[in-house]
Amino acid sequence: MRRNLVVLLLAVPLLAQEPMDARGWLNQGVTEFKSGNYPQAVADFQKAVDSEPSNTTFRLYLATAWMQQFIPGVETPENRNIAAAAEREFKKVLEVEPGNETAMMYLASLNLNQKKWDEAQSWYRKIVAANPSNTTAWYSMGFIAWSRWYPPYAAARRSVGLKLEDPGPLPAGAAKEQLRSKFSQVVEGGLHALQQALAIDPQYDDAMAYMNLLIRERADLRDNAADYQRDIAEANAWVDKAMAAKKAKAEHGAAMGIAAPPPPPSGQGGGGGGGYPEPRGRIRASGEVMERMAIRHDPPVYPAEAKKAGISGSVMLSVVVGADGAVKEVTVREGPQALAQAAIDAVRNWTYKVTMLNDEPVEVETSVTVNFALQEE
Repeated sequence: MRRNLVVLLLAVPLLAQEPMDARGWLNQGVTEFKSGNYPQAVADFQKAVDSEPSNTTFRLYLATAWMQQFIPGVETPENRNIAAAAEREFKKVLEVEPGNETAMMYLASLNLNQKKWDEAQSWYRKIVAANPSNTTAWYSMGFIAWSRWYPPYAAARRSVGLKLEDPGPLPAGAAKEQLRSKFSQVVEGGLHALQQALAIDPQYDDAMAYMNLLIRERADLRDNAADYQRDIAEANAWVDKAMAAKKAKAEHGAAMGIAAPPPPPSGQGGGGGGGYPEPRGRIRASGEVMERMAIRHDPPVYPAEAKKAGISGSVMLSVVVGADGAVKEVTVREGPQALAQAAIDAVRNWTYKVTMLNDEPVEVETSVTVNFALQEE
């Protein structure tokens, strides 16, 4: 009888144990988050939050898991709903802890990436009011100023027959006066914010690059060639400083702070040369989100030797999708070695819709899981 009971117990499959408390759900969510399974992380963090609604740490994890699924520049109802969920959870953190700087930074970044300039600016102002040494917030306000100013600036140049690379200043007239009256304070405010960032971090190369752009473009508002050339010379000096700082950063491996906007675009700015070339940015997106962006998604070819040996399972890959939507980098994170190369070969041929950030195509870092299942003959 005892032997039969043991056999019966061994025949019953062991069920996965669910966490019994909030901390257990949090830890499980962190594991899912690290593996790139953000929807499951959201579900786990939500259970932790439901157990302890006032715990801001739990709520921040939940909000960040939502944020990781948001793709800047993608205008779909689903993506907007993800942004709304992230915003809701970050605001709930602030209801409990009004001065939580991390929540405010993410809210600012979320609004910035949706081009809600007023809302983003408002959050960054709150951040620097609470913490004047937050360089990313100051830099971001400079970025917002340039983002507001540049489209009408470029339009004004076109309206008077000037290409972006043509020397200025803008000729006297309505286009110049409208630009000056509407955006002089915006430009000066952006320069002030960038100067504050540089006062805190004198080697902040991206802040230097936006100093170059704003000063170079502001030169078009000058009324004579001498003042125009003075601004161009100052802008060129910022280019030199930025390139030197960037080289030093590369040598020392310096990193930028949380939720910073992208670096300056390449090939933009007014006449006089000195544009600051930068590679396009890269964002992170979950595998589930990118799966819905897939255009070509061919399945892998099951290796004959692995199939013959009865080897099955999943191969987890880290993938970089290029700005053109083609896969450009694939590395194996884990999975059966016998299946790894087949997974890599398949994913290298996948293509995705182009992901846009501030009207510029960007690279996307994501995770991909390729499954190999043996079929019964």
